[in-house]
Amino acid sequence: MAEKPQHAPLTQFPVVDDELVIGGIPVSQLAARVGQTPFYAYDREAMSQRVHHLRELLPEGISLHYAMKANPMPAVVAHMVDLVDGLDIASLGEMRVALDNGADATQMSFAGPGKSDKELGAAIAAGVTLNIESPGELQRACDQGERLGIRPRVAIRVNPDYELKSSGMKMGGGPKPFGIDAEQVPQVLRDLAAMDVHFRGFHIFSGSQNLKPQSLVEAHNASFELAYRLAEHAATPVELLNIGGGFGIPYFPGDRPLDLQPVADNLEPRLGECRARLGEAEVVIELGRYLVGEAGVYVCEVIDRKVSREQVFLVTNGGLHHHLAASGNFGQLIRKNYPVVNATRVHGGPRESATVVGPLCTPLDLLGERMQLAKSQVGDLIAVLQSGAYGYSASPQGFLSHPPALEVLV
Repeated sequence: MAEKPQHAPLTQFPVVDDELVIGGIPVSQLAARVGQTPFYAYDREAMSQRVHHLRELLPEGISLHYAMKANPMPAVVAHMVDLVDGLDIASLGEMRVALDNGADATQMSFAGPGKSDKELGAAIAAGVTLNIESPGELQRACDQGERLGIRPRVAIRVNPDYELKSSGMKMGGGPKPFGIDAEQVPQVLRDLAAMDVHFRGFHIFSGSQNLKPQSLVEAHNASFELAYRLAEHAATPVELLNIGGGFGIPYFPGDRPLDLQPVADNLEPRLGECRARLGEAEVVIELGRYLVGEAGVYVCEVIDRKVSREQVFLVTNGGLHHHLAASGNFGQLIRKNYPVVNATRVHGGPRESATVVGPLCTPLDLLGERMQLAKSQVGDLIAVLQSGAYGYSASPQGFLSHPPALEVLV
């Protein structure tokens, strides 16, 4: 029988005396400090190190933006504002959090296919660049700018005529609600030239959660070439080229960390070529999950241990209402386990196959299925790793009216 694939070694959190340490604090001490379980804990130093690593690897001249939708916790945003060159937002609520935490509105972009007139007006008033998703949205932005007496700053979000191969979630290629089809963009640029808007450039984002460097290289090459072709139809120079992100992190058995060196090596000559063809256009890479995903842990507590037909179940006070992604109900076609450990007995003690479930009255409330864990007892703390992105904010916290989780930055 073939050996089952294992989770990639995850070393972002040290283990001291067999206990997970987050932000320099043993998990049991952190739980006492938080005052309750379940909770999410985000390690600020892990985020800082990830950005520093990218700065060292990527060619000089690449701007790094944080996509707030990955984790909009205000304390996380405040930390990221000091590390990155700009933010991408996806709602008026995110814009308010960003501005409250010191973000420069002129270094922010606003993406999303359903921006309301209220959101368009607020972003225009703040000076945020609107990533335009349709001809209708462009006209509404123009109308809002006229109403306010402020010239909107806009970039065209392009739905490319290719997709990011091997991406976990495809955001471009084929019919999509996101962006304007590449073949329609020349006409939109001609229409835009007659409008009182400040055209800044293009946002080309074809997919997310990719662990294959060659796929990212191909997507970047295609994005630059597409931008050059479209720029020929613009009435004014391109100031901004956002080539999206798509850098993935290992979640599931068999996943391995993304090797970014080939991506960085390819971007170096591409950046020089871009300067030659688009002048001083700012080239942006926009990342969310890759910056914060591995810096977060979800911690819950075992409240019951039971055996059903020889299968051990660890019933916790956490579950899908706090961590929909780990339950497998946030985009997984075939459910796979996130990395889960007994945080108070990470490596030691006898091991057993155990299924970790939550307290909800649904079989979907599953955090880990038949995983090899230390033999666990009531009161032990269970940690779900890789939980810094699309965890708390992407989960149905009100489901069945159980208490919400807390979030802390340490």
